[in-house]
Amino acid sequence: MYFVGLDLAWGERKPTGLAVLDEEGALLHVSAAQSDEDILAALAPYTAGDCVVAIDAPLIVRNETGNRPAEAALNKDFARFHAGAHPVNTTKPEFSGVPRGARIASALKLDMNPRSGRGRRALEVYPHAATVSLFRLGRTLKYKAKPGRTRDLLQTELLRLMGLVGGLAGAEPALHLDRPGSRWPELIEAAGSAGKKSELRVVEDQVDAVICAYVALLATRHPQMMTTYGDAENGYIVTPALPEGLEPSSPDDPAQEDPVSLAVREYALRQPALAEAADTFVALVTSILDEAGINYLSVNGRAKAVASFAGKAGRRTEDGELVYTDPLREINDQIGVRVITYVQHDVATVADVIHDQLLVQRDRDMGEETARQGRFGYRSRHMLIALDAAREGHSDYEALRGRAASLQVRTVLQHAWAEFEHDIRYKGSVPAEQAPELDRRFTLAAGLLELADQEFSNIRDRIAESQPLPGGEPGGDDETTGRDIADDDSRVGARELAAFLAGQYPEAGWSRTEHYTWITGLLSELAITSLPELTEVLRPVNELDLNTRMAYKYPPGAVRRLDDALLAAFGEKYAALPGNADRRPLLRSRLEKLQPAALSPSETPDASTPQI
Repeated sequence: MYFVGLDLAWGERKPTGLAVLDEEGALLHVSAAQSDEDILAALAPYTAGDCVVAIDAPLIVRNETGNRPAEAALNKDFARFHAGAHPVNTTKPEFSGVPRGARIASALKLDMNPRSGRGRRALEVYPHAATVSLFRLGRTLKYKAKPGRTRDLLQTELLRLMGLVGGLAGAEPALHLDRPGSRWPELIEAAGSAGKKSELRVVEDQVDAVICAYVALLATRHPQMMTTYGDAENGYIVTPALPEGLEPSSPDDPAQEDPVSLAVREYALRQPALAEAADTFVALVTSILDEAGINYLSVNGRAKAVASFAGKAGRRTEDGELVYTDPLREINDQIGVRVITYVQHDVATVADVIHDQLLVQRDRDMGEETARQGRFGYRSRHMLIALDAAREGHSDYEALRGRAASLQVRTVLQHAWAEFEHDIRYKGSVPAEQAPELDRRFTLAAGLLELADQEFSNIRDRIAESQPLPGGEPGGDDETTGRDIADDDSRVGARELAAFLAGQYPEAGWSRTEHYTWITGLLSELAITSLPELTEVLRPVNELDLNTRMAYKYPPGAVRRLDDALLAAFGEKYAALPGNADRRPLLRSRLEKLQPAALSPSETPDASTPQI
């Protein structure tokens, strides 16, 4: 069965929004059309079998003047929330004959009786009233173009509505807008970039259609949550029932008094700068980890989308109170950065480095908290980070001044569990009777992954312990030269270099795979083309205590150790290599630490004639 929403224009000169949900609440289709023929053609793949089509337009109109009984009854409940319905009667030209909504329903051969239990039926719905009930609004959102409303107001309110609609992912039934091909992200982008009211109108129609489709889904799954105003004889409107105890906002212009709308509007203005700051935070965290020589899988980040912020800012408690009284200050994940590591030990190492290099305003180990409760489940390190005092005044970090970022650090297995659990349990629709069994299975999976994390750590430690020490017997020609079989250039092979460094620096951790490849390029620039040549270059450096000179605060990776050793061996010549052009100031700063230990010119190996 499909659930279809039509935000039907009363005439064919204006666009009609169309949306289709499947039985799981996933958005399959959203678009705009004008003519009846175009509407029917777009819906044909979804209306051949069982379907419920919710239409935002009158279907049954008998009265010659005034309101239908349905409007009069609905207005008693919703007019004080600015969600009263317009009068509908046969005196109006569009309803003097068969209303357009009824023509569409008849063409699709749908039953228009709201009490019908048939598999193919149409329902008249009203999005304004539906949004008040679904989102417990004190007044309707002002996203419809009317005299006196600016484009900025319309855009802010529409984005807030889209955020609230996105929040239905956690409702019952759930609405899934993130499935491939849904086009919802495109609508959010279009709403956020719209420069004209007409551009917002196109998006607005489709958003209303999604709301209509969700009302059809809700009416089918939970008819007890619905109210039907009127009847099939004189016309009706089906909408989610008004929540008990919900009170309207001030009768004055609510847009100026609604803290959520004000916050969303301000956030929409800030979001481009936040996106730039997010990229800078990612680059900063990446450079810190790379400089420390820490192995990690990925570092990524984002600025929270306006619609996502709007949805979070509009959250309410069960009592209808706003969760955030000052959303711009209290929502801390406006900028988010995530570091994914390979093993649990690296999570702690990353956290130590971040504490050392940045200002950490908050630090929660969610894994430890879960363990203290005697449970298995979500594991991640959550930190709120900002610039340290040294970087605060640096022009390179101007975009980050006064800003904080939510940083998550977790292993790849922890990340996989968290993403799957969030997608299935949080976004999915789980019947209440299946929840205990699902909880048990998620707990089992969490325990297995925690055990797997421990075993991966043991495997890495065991491999590191078993690596041959420098000077051991080579295993073959490839290990003798240090070149990959597939290499057709003269540089040292990345795989062989990794094995060599594991023996050279047994106490060092693994470095990122691409870093091994990167430093082989620097070795090539130094004309070091084999592991024997590299061994001779490092021999005098190995006699120096670089660990003490560099004062490592955390165990550096193997590539970082080699990087420092080459800097000690070649000094300024190494810093001046073309491959180091983007980090010369950093290398020269390191060279100052190494200077007392640096080799004299007579001791420094000549890169053009390596000592073998």
